[in-house]
Amino acid sequence: MRRQLPAALGMVLLFTLITGVAYPLLVTGIAQVAFRDQANGSLVERDGEVVGSTLLAQEFTGAEYFHPRPSAVAYDARDSGGANLGPTNPDLLAAVEEYAVAYREENGLPADSEVPVDAVTMSASGLDPDISVANAGLQAPRVAEARGLSTGQVLALVEEHTTGRGLGFLGEGGVDVLELNVALDELSR
Repeated sequence: MRRQLPAALGMVLLFTLITGVAYPLLVTGIAQVAFRDQANGSLVERDGEVVGSTLLAQEFTGAEYFHPRPSAVAYDARDSGGANLGPTNPDLLAAVEEYAVAYREENGLPADSEVPVDAVTMSASGLDPDISVANAGLQAPRVAEARGLSTGQVLALVEEHTTGRGLGFLGEGGVDVLELNVALDELSR
């Protein structure tokens, strides 16, 4: 055993250096060179100040802003996670109905109008930064009125900030709420 102990400790030290130091440094270096923006959190700046990340939702509540999806974690990135309620859970159904009523009210929609599913349900992480194009379209008149803009101007910004499907065929297009709201602030200056 005494003969094997130095060799075992040497291997532990060697693999600790390889997997705990060299490999992370290599991957970090490649990420900084090839994917600098993503590796640093896809941060959004306005006037030289970081206002958020395109990867994480943040709460916007004013009438002059587009609102993100509801969040199970109060938009706190340290607590990422969903509500984990099944589709027939009475608590989920009650919350969805409550969100739908509030959404219709804040956007001036009739009580029987359909509401986009992303406006009344939480994403799995609770921090999805995108909303659907339909959701943005229903919020546009409220935002336009609050900012003194035409609905056409606001919808043009929505279109400008709409992303396509992943790889051209996966999922649906979306609108990054933070980027859209920053663009609205720039337009209103």
